[in-house]
Amino acid sequence: MSRFEINETFVLDKKPFKILSGAIHYFRIPKADWHHSLYNLKALGFNTVETYVPWNFHETEKGTFLFDGNRDLKHFIELAQKEGLYVIVRPSPYICAEWEFGGLPAWLLNDRTMRIRSRDPQFLAYVRRYYQVLFKILTPLQIDQNGPIIMFQIENEYGSYGEDHEYLRAIGNMMREEGVTVPFFTSDGAWDQCLRAGSMIADNILPTGNFGSRTTQNFQNLKAFQEEYGKKWPLMCMEFWDGWFNRWGEAVIKRDSDDLAQEVREAIKLGSVNLYMFHGGTNFGFWNGCSARGTKDLPQVTSYDYHAPLDESGNPTPKYFALQKMLKEVMPNIQQREPKVKTFMSRKGIPLESKVNLFEVLEDISNKSTSFYPQSMEEAGTGYGYMMYRTTIHKATEQEKLRIVDARDRVHCFIDKECVYQAYQEEIGDQFEVTLASSRPQIDVLVENMGRVNYGYKLLAATQRKGLGQGLMQDLHFVQNWEQFDIDFYKLKDEHFQRAWSAQQPAFYRYEFELETPDNTHIDVSGFGKGVVLVNGFNIGRYWEVGPSQSLYISKAFLKQGKNEIIVFDSEGKYAESIDLIQKPQFSDI
Repeated sequence: MSRFEINETFVLDKKPFKILSGAIHYFRIPKADWHHSLYNLKALGFNTVETYVPWNFHETEKGTFLFDGNRDLKHFIELAQKEGLYVIVRPSPYICAEWEFGGLPAWLLNDRTMRIRSRDPQFLAYVRRYYQVLFKILTPLQIDQNGPIIMFQIENEYGSYGEDHEYLRAIGNMMREEGVTVPFFTSDGAWDQCLRAGSMIADNILPTGNFGSRTTQNFQNLKAFQEEYGKKWPLMCMEFWDGWFNRWGEAVIKRDSDDLAQEVREAIKLGSVNLYMFHGGTNFGFWNGCSARGTKDLPQVTSYDYHAPLDESGNPTPKYFALQKMLKEVMPNIQQREPKVKTFMSRKGIPLESKVNLFEVLEDISNKSTSFYPQSMEEAGTGYGYMMYRTTIHKATEQEKLRIVDARDRVHCFIDKECVYQAYQEEIGDQFEVTLASSRPQIDVLVENMGRVNYGYKLLAATQRKGLGQGLMQDLHFVQNWEQFDIDFYKLKDEHFQRAWSAQQPAFYRYEFELETPDNTHIDVSGFGKGVVLVNGFNIGRYWEVGPSQSLYISKAFLKQGKNEIIVFDSEGKYAESIDLIQKPQFSDI
């Protein structure tokens, strides 16, 4: 049984220990690929892996906890231990991480009086219920119980949000009640205001800093903050940003490899470091987060490549080798190995087999509810992806003025199944004129949640409730009596593709192909408009023609020997008669 302590240095089994850690998010990587990434971290010469735990990934539906398959956190930690890695865990309730709502479950938004990330008793009750399940997994994996976990984080970057230290203490106390015995830490921006608001140094808990440059200055800030409280603890950068995330419609952000290696060289001279990210992975399904810039929300793309030492697929990049070389210079005795490298396949001209309109299958693939006033996506469904809202109006004149009020994030309005209006963000709310043909027109409003804000002041805002808010106005009044269809893509079946298709409507497109030996690949989505891709039933994420991504990564974990199926859902009425699988990711010039 080992022991990890925090004194003037980190101490492992009574010996000084420098943490060389890299962030790998198990929830962004298929389970079959976890070993590849962990192996490459150890091969670099690092000794620790760090991961967040996203609450909404494990309790997507209120009261239902999932820790199997790609959510098997226990298996990920045990794999790390087998590779000779220690583990740092950052277990919610909020993680940021460019992840949907910062890891907070969407169903929390149904309590309109509760204050998240606060001492609010109801919020703490929900956290406690979750922790009682989560720590049954984590507690036995601590280092003093022969596991690899050496530290747990309390909350995350709270100094960039609030200064409710009673709340932070409550989170720490819950973890102790669930059996946590290894040291705690907090992590914040490495300047006075953030450290003072978010740290728990007065409670004898280690503060760490998050930064990616000006390393010497940031460590000096951290040291001065500790000394103010009479502490002489080790210095650690808990998030050393080695790249950055990307957003729709913006150019890909990159960082020079030699610049990174030089900054990390400085960091490991002065303290310990956790590279954020070491392997970023993919925002599968609808799990991407969203940045907030003033009044505008900026959703992040499906790829979480992050321009990290391992690329989206887990293969080493020039940054990996620059770091490896630098580490050998600074620590000549460090143990390093050749990294593992994945191979890729291509396949051209996979033909379209069948197609069907969304309206033809909507009833079959949705969970339907009715209400007088339109309900939010969280109230009427899971709160993720797409929801169709349906009502009828009375025709008084052939030309009618309509207005969609308070909808998030992107809408398509159909009259008798013909698209008459689409809008995104600040355009929503503009009045538009339509021609009514039937006496009792059917109105359908397709709303897409493009990802909730994961950082900053908007976490508190009502803007994180998605769907049709106040509703639809006809002339000067709101329309009532609604049906809501919470679309579940996993309910789509083969027989649905025997139904009708017509142009310029949201639709599903099915492509089939045979494989003798599956391998990693990317799907070229440049022929489509906007939507998601399902590979053998698994939602690998969103695409959008605005770029920068023009392809989606497909791990061979999602493919199989024999017949394979790719289904593309496109909301814009665009499609391709054939698709290509390509070896390298594709980007547009922005």
